[in-house]
Amino acid sequence: MKRFVIERGIPGIGDFSDTELCSAARASNTALAEMNGVQWEHSYVAGNKTFCVYLAESELDIRAHAEKSGFPVDSITEVQHVIDPLTGND
Repeated sequence: MKRFVIERGIPGIGDFSDTELCSAARASNTALAEMNGVQWEHSYVAGNKTFCVYLAESELDIRAHAEKSGFPVDSITEVQHVIDPLTGND
């Protein structure tokens, strides 16, 4: 599977309560349960946006999940490489 970063503009999400974030996660999980081949790794909440990391075969799968869950999609970017501090070690 490929890894994608999905940028979603969601006004006020940075101020959502734990209950509201739980509800959003539940909506995603419900949509995922109806699909095959899409996995949600995690999301970063920052200001009025989320940056979600998903595994899927294609961008079309990501868009199908967004439609089922009711979340907007501003952009979808396929991850080419993952680097971390250890990448700098020989």
